[in-house]
Amino acid sequence: MNPKPQKQTSSENVELYEIIIPLLHAMQSEFQELSKKTEAVLNKSKMKIVNRLLQSCRKILASEAWFDYLDLIDEDDVPQNSDVVLMLSQYVAAMN
Repeated sequence: MNPKPQKQTSSENVELYEIIIPLLHAMQSEFQELSKKTEAVLNKSKMKIVNRLLQSCRKILASEAWFDYLDLIDEDDVPQNSDVVLMLSQYVAAMN
């Protein structure tokens, strides 16, 4: 039986991962706290910040099987803080 070939991660993706993983964890923590306090909707500025970080995650995860389940924030939907917590949790799980 042949062993399954190991996926190789590029050095660029490793470097990007090391930069964004602490930012992703910090953002998740902040939105968890915000969602406990209020179910306010996200403003456009926060949506851009979140999507910019998620786009970087998507670059790393593009070849992974769960990529199709990772969405970006749709600015037309006007998500609440708890929606962002859910999305960030999915990204954190995928990045781990």
